[in-house]
Amino acid sequence: MTEIAFTKGHGTGNDFVIIEDPDGALALAPEQVAVLCDRHFGIGADGVLRVVRSRAANDPAADAGAEYAEWFMDYRNADGSVAEMCGNGIRVFARYLLDHGLAVMPSHAALPIATRAGVREVVESEDGYAVDLGTWRRSGDDATVSAARLEVARPGLGIDVGNPHVVVALAQDAELVGLDLGRAPVLEPAPPSGANVEFVVPEEPLVADGVGRIRMRVHERGSGETLSCGTGVVAAALAIRYYAGDDAPDEWRVDVPGGRLGVHVEAREDGEHAWLSGPAELVYSGTFAL
Repeated sequence: MTEIAFTKGHGTGNDFVIIEDPDGALALAPEQVAVLCDRHFGIGADGVLRVVRSRAANDPAADAGAEYAEWFMDYRNADGSVAEMCGNGIRVFARYLLDHGLAVMPSHAALPIATRAGVREVVESEDGYAVDLGTWRRSGDDATVSAARLEVARPGLGIDVGNPHVVVALAQDAELVGLDLGRAPVLEPAPPSGANVEFVVPEEPLVADGVGRIRMRVHERGSGETLSCGTGVVAAALAIRYYAGDDAPDEWRVDVPGGRLGVHVEAREDGEHAWLSGPAELVYSGTFAL
């Protein structure tokens, strides 16, 4: 039995077990990740963040980013499956690096972190940390979405922000509150690699003082319903912005069960970049017999 040191962290209630493994000595099997994330028999979390140097990660994505980013975010879902990206997780990951002296935030620059979706840059923000999730796109994985306690199946818009999402717009708070996301929504057709599914209700009015405002719940692929999903928040804002048309704002406020996050869309030569901002907290540290 192996004793491992860990730190528990979260971003708006989206929580993670953080394991420091700088030299890539720890090989976590999917069933071990699932034990760590089990809320009854383990530590309890929505996923695991393994902190490993890019050159030691033994992952093609880490190898590709090693020239630009010293650290690689090896993110696993609660069921042990590998995920491309995690918007809340990367802010917590950055907070861990900085608080534990593993990195220094460059002056007037960003902290690069390698992920399976590519190198992503994190900066400090008024509400914690902000991450450039890169260019977004319509994925083509539009689907009809059925969910428990949703009376009629609804159309979902496929959005890719480094990982796959399908966003469903609802008309009323009662529909959002009444959903049972303890059971996975059913998508038809099902995306080849699965998808996170976001259910969104616009505020009334949708835009106030130039900021779009929505509320969201999410069922995450490999983790179930979570209190927040950073990439899901971005996908939800982008979807409603897409539906709203050319006059839609580039600034968005998104309320999730775990708190509030911000989204900013920035036009660049290579396309529109989506930024996610919000808090990142480290809660406690300990050891666990794995």
